[in-house]
Amino acid sequence: MNTRKHLLSAALAALLAVPATTAVAQDGGEKTKQTVAMNQSVYESLSAIQEQVEAKDYAGADVAIKALLTNEKLSPYETAQIWNLTGYSYYLQERYADAVRAYDKVLEQPELPEALMLSTLKTKAQLQFSIEDYRGALATIKDLMNRVDEPAPDVYMLMGQAYFQLEDYDSALEPIKTGIDMYRAQGNIPKENWLLLLRVIYYEKRDYRNMIAVLEELIQYYPKDTYLLTLAGAHSELEDTMKQLVIVEALYEKGFIDTAPYVVNLANLYLLHETPYKAAVLLEKEMDSGLVEANERNLRLLSQAWYTAREDEKSIPPLARAAELSDDGELYVRLAQSYLNVENWDQAARAVRRGLQAGGVKRTDTANIMLGMALFNQKKFSDARAAFEAASRDDRSRRPAQQWINYVDSEIRRAELMSQELPEVRQSEELEQLLKEAGEATGG
Repeated sequence: MNTRKHLLSAALAALLAVPATTAVAQDGGEKTKQTVAMNQSVYESLSAIQEQVEAKDYAGADVAIKALLTNEKLSPYETAQIWNLTGYSYYLQERYADAVRAYDKVLEQPELPEALMLSTLKTKAQLQFSIEDYRGALATIKDLMNRVDEPAPDVYMLMGQAYFQLEDYDSALEPIKTGIDMYRAQGNIPKENWLLLLRVIYYEKRDYRNMIAVLEELIQYYPKDTYLLTLAGAHSELEDTMKQLVIVEALYEKGFIDTAPYVVNLANLYLLHETPYKAAVLLEKEMDSGLVEANERNLRLLSQAWYTAREDEKSIPPLARAAELSDDGELYVRLAQSYLNVENWDQAARAVRRGLQAGGVKRTDTANIMLGMALFNQKKFSDARAAFEAASRDDRSRRPAQQWINYVDSEIRRAELMSQELPEVRQSEELEQLLKEAGEATGG
């Protein structure tokens, strides 16, 4: 609104600066063109009223305007200027609907100078935006465009904005592109808010390739880390996650990423592109700094990163914390698998039992096989056999569970044999005599 205020004030000042004029002969008197004329007394009255408006004496200005309008000798141009000033006064008071009606009065006057007519239409359209009358604004802009041979770039932009506000993105696209292209052709850098509007339209149309082109122009002329992040997101929509990774990683390294969602997103990108160690180091660092919350979800991601990086020992603590936070049986089973990987049989058994107790385990048969393995390696054969028997009740695990049961049974039998005491063997007197005789025969 500040820009529009400046334009309104400047236009009004220029119009009021025109003194009374008379007919002017042109081309040696062959043609005569009547110029706009304003009575000196009317001009002075309007100048005085303008001073009241600028001084915010709106009540006094309103009384003076009404008095001036009673003059029956006013020309259409003078009447138009009175309503023009009235509209400006309403605008400053933020009485936008009244201002629109005042500018309609300006447009009702016959034989308006083209400059006044066009500036009034443009101002009216801008005010209609202010009161969210987008259909009315669009009609006003179309009227304006029909009255000029080559509308200015900002007029095309107004039309595009009206369509945009009406969520007619297809109709909005062409006038906005035209306005920007015209402005660029005049040797100007496209305005930032114009490019942003075009970016949003491409986003709404899911046209990410053209959206990327606009973002690249925004970054070139108005470099901001937010535009780079949006560019990374656009590459993600096109499933070009490598470009997304390069951009987000560069922003992080330069210190432009300081929010948890972007850090976690970067960690996921590292995992996606098979650099899990970077993901784990990043998450651990930012959890320690307090930027990334050590909640269940992030701890699971950290554990996954360490596990994928073949750092089994490091993957266990965050997974254990996540399981404690959620008391999710499935997480405890995953934790048990990690303990099995590092041959920590006791903790593996504890984790499985905690998971089965917590509930929510998708495959209790698999969990019982894991429990049996952990117990078996602790030589707790009876408990292990019970776990494998529980697993065998599920058809999906019956065969491997039975194989384990057979193996456990064989180990139980072997242990029993090893624990038996062998009977003492006593040599008979007859055997002793035979051995003695055999020794004497050989000279022993």
